[in-house]
Amino acid sequence: MELNAQTQDDVMLVTANASRIDASVAIQFKDQMRDLTDGGPTRIVLDMAQVDFIDSSGLGAVVAAMKLVGSERKLELANLTPTVAKVFKLTRMDGIFIIHDDLDAFKLAS
Repeated sequence: MELNAQTQDDVMLVTANASRIDASVAIQFKDQMRDLTDGGPTRIVLDMAQVDFIDSSGLGAVVAAMKLVGSERKLELANLTPTVAKVFKLTRMDGIFIIHDDLDAFKLAS
């Protein structure tokens, strides 16, 4: 699991460079998110364009990452593939996270 981060203005963009976030990488994902976002900007956007599959462990890791950033900061999602978007919708997590269709949409929401 590889995550890359870049900060521009008051937004940190974290890109998930993996096709899957599942039980085999969930702990690694959560640990990397904690390391990347610790003390960062108030808005964090997770670009999931390359993620084709997420299971319950992966979903739990994304939720854990949201909790790690705390209530004073926001973890937002962008570029969910149709399969991943379906998981967020079926679990009603689409009502918990701010989800942007693409990176241009998140920039407009700032």
